[in-house]
Amino acid sequence: MAEQVKKKPNVFNRFTKFVKEIRNELKKVIWPTKSQLINYTLTVVFVCLLIGAVVWIFDALFGFLYTLIFA
Repeated sequence: MAEQVKKKPNVFNRFTKFVKEIRNELKKVIWPTKSQLINYTLTVVFVCLLIGAVVWIFDALFGFLYTLIFA
């Protein structure tokens, strides 16, 4: 009995299938509205600035304590 050998599809066919699958998945995405996108972006920017400020304050505080202890 001879074994049946399955051939891989060529690169072009695999790429075409890949692109079609991407398009199908992107159709399933629920995209945010413009106002949602603006709100989410502003929220992220605000939280990043807030965390940056907290880290900066703690850095300054610990730097000050370090100079008091070791200087």
